[in-house]
Amino acid sequence: MSDNSPIILWFRRDLRLADHPALHAACETGRPVIPVFIHDEVVEATGAAPKFRLGLGVESFAATLAARGSRLTLRRGAALDVLRALVAETGAGAVWWSRLYDPEAKTRDTAVKAALKADGIDAKSFAGHLLFEPWEVETGTGGFYRVYSPMWRAVRDRDVGAELPAPGRLPAPDAWPASDVLAEWRMGAAMRRGADIVAAHACVGEDKAADRLAQFIATRIGPYKAERDFPAIPATSGLSENLTYGEISPRRIWYAGQRAMAEGAKGAEHFLKELVWREFAYHLVHHTPRITNDNWREEWNSFPWQTNAQAPEVQAWLQGRTGVPFVDAAMRQMYVTGTMHNRARMIVASYLTKHLMTHWKIGMDWFADCLTDWDPASNAMGWQWTAGSGPDAAPYFRIFNPVTQREKFDPDAAYVKAWIAEGQRNPPATALSYFDAVMVSWGLRPDAAYPAPVVTLEEGRARALEAYAAREGANAAT
Repeated sequence: MSDNSPIILWFRRDLRLADHPALHAACETGRPVIPVFIHDEVVEATGAAPKFRLGLGVESFAATLAARGSRLTLRRGAALDVLRALVAETGAGAVWWSRLYDPEAKTRDTAVKAALKADGIDAKSFAGHLLFEPWEVETGTGGFYRVYSPMWRAVRDRDVGAELPAPGRLPAPDAWPASDVLAEWRMGAAMRRGADIVAAHACVGEDKAADRLAQFIATRIGPYKAERDFPAIPATSGLSENLTYGEISPRRIWYAGQRAMAEGAKGAEHFLKELVWREFAYHLVHHTPRITNDNWREEWNSFPWQTNAQAPEVQAWLQGRTGVPFVDAAMRQMYVTGTMHNRARMIVASYLTKHLMTHWKIGMDWFADCLTDWDPASNAMGWQWTAGSGPDAAPYFRIFNPVTQREKFDPDAAYVKAWIAEGQRNPPATALSYFDAVMVSWGLRPDAAYPAPVVTLEEGRARALEAYAAREGANAAT
């Protein structure tokens, strides 16, 4: 291959130009750069809402590239087959990409890299999805962190490197390879009628992500720590959506938070801690990939969670019809907006795994189908942390009471009223949108009666504590 052969830049969850190490390095060579997105086996397995949102991100990024005189080539098929075909068509001598760390992506990428190198192609992966590479953060004894707090103390003062500017131009090849038509992929098909409802709440693309960060820093980072747990208050950044698809780099957010902290913003350090919580999730996924599918704490393998997703009480949870207003409001927020407030995520996860004694995987998989900000590491760790089977987990006896949690964090029921229409004379549009977004087969109407609780909170708590005590006793006996 000549030194001027094109570089194929394989975009995945890094749909941005600024602070993009692989793109920056490719443009620095002066060689032609061919941006590519592949609807491959990993994309195909993605849940309905995140796949739909990924499609919106790809569409936006293609427009961004076009404005710079470049193009995003779209192809569908097995990643290695597509990349080999593009190499043959374009004469490319290199295929570069940004690293991902979940088990499915790592398995794919390892095989792709080995095969392309065997073909004589320069196959190379770059950082950019995280602040710190998981293998570069170690305890004093050389192992990986199993608890968040010491990891935070270890990395809070680390140099994360300088932000990289967006390229002024992307060198173009003499001829562009043929591209699929994005609309023909129908990435939102599984959303059915919910797509239009959720789309109205999406914040898509690099420019909007940057604006979202700037607005948060300017108006909300000060009271962030004090207000972030109140779901009716717009106190959080909302950047999880954009981080998921790489529309903004974690490094850009890190520096914005550090500047705010230096300027005296009270909530800035706590905001940075939340960014490192995401790092912790990926740290664990890299070192213990079983966390995405199996109990991280293996002693939980014998715990008697029920695993029937069709059980009536689980279906009530799925539909936001448990009879517990805080839980139901949170589930309905997810169906309308594609996201859910973080405090509410803990409440609904605790309710499912503890009050309903249902396996965390059922909830994790449902979130993976319904969240537009779905992240494989954060979703898995969050569910296991709440269930008690994960690292740095809440104690087994910590069972969130949805009633007292609402009284504390939604004292005037503003959040509940925003999302539950039943019983309100003039319910808001947010609450009514739920009925337009969910499946018709559920047969739900806003004028129906609100359901009675599927289990009393006292009964659910007692049942969970009995099971946890039995587990502790069995572990002690062995």
